[in-house]
Amino acid sequence: MQSFSGGKRAALPPSKPDQKLELSLPARRKRAAGSGEGAHSPDFITALARGLDVLRCFRHGVAALGNLDLARLTGLPKPTISRITYTLTELGYLRYHPDTGKYSPGYGVLALGFGLLAGLEVRELAKASMTDLARETGGAVALGAFDGDAMTYVEAIHGSSALYLRLPVGYRATLDSAMGRAYLASLPADECDAVLARLDQGAPAAETIARARAELAQTGCCFAIGEWQSGINAVAVPFTSITGEGVFVMSCGGPASLLEASLLRDRVAPALLAAVAGLAGAPA
Repeated sequence: MQSFSGGKRAALPPSKPDQKLELSLPARRKRAAGSGEGAHSPDFITALARGLDVLRCFRHGVAALGNLDLARLTGLPKPTISRITYTLTELGYLRYHPDTGKYSPGYGVLALGFGLLAGLEVRELAKASMTDLARETGGAVALGAFDGDAMTYVEAIHGSSALYLRLPVGYRATLDSAMGRAYLASLPADECDAVLARLDQGAPAAETIARARAELAQTGCCFAIGEWQSGINAVAVPFTSITGEGVFVMSCGGPASLLEASLLRDRVAPALLAAVAGLAGAPA
């Protein structure tokens, strides 16, 4: 592209006389993912969910949080938060800072995150095309996946040192971003409505979703022209990964001075579609 600037089965050990061989039996039933029961399912562990809610509070730009901060963010009682933070600290998922009385993520969280990234095939497949696109446009190219109420970056490559908005891997972009709009627009209407209902007031406006659906149908892309953040233009494309790992969205964006709307629509969007084409196993 041209620049836009100017086996074998293991043998069982022999059994001893009169010794019964215990074999693992298959589970009687297979849990159905997405059964719709959610937190009402008898398999749902509330205490675990609360602990994960606490960990989710430590987002990009948040260095440390105290128990009062966490209680406010999660809506959980402070005594419950205190037990959760104690447990997470003991397990290495949080670090306690005695000088401030606050917590920050521990190395256990880092290990979990890198475990996911290391096994994500689509991330490795996408790197070359993302790097080319970032170099040619000078913009920021990101690969993201839906994570409950936001789009989490699993890869991010920046094409210019001049970019003042440099968002890293792990950043959670709101669903009003180009990436978020593209994901929502790719969903069947009932699934999209269910996601929006969970978000309540944090959901993009109905007209925004309608426009994103129209853009996706017409161009294969969704745009955010200075709407997500002032002065920032972006385009995004949803796709189902050829690796079978699910639906992802690739986006390219940058300051309006670098990627004006017409350039984004006429040249960056087609290049983004071309970059995604080799990664898509089926339409998202």
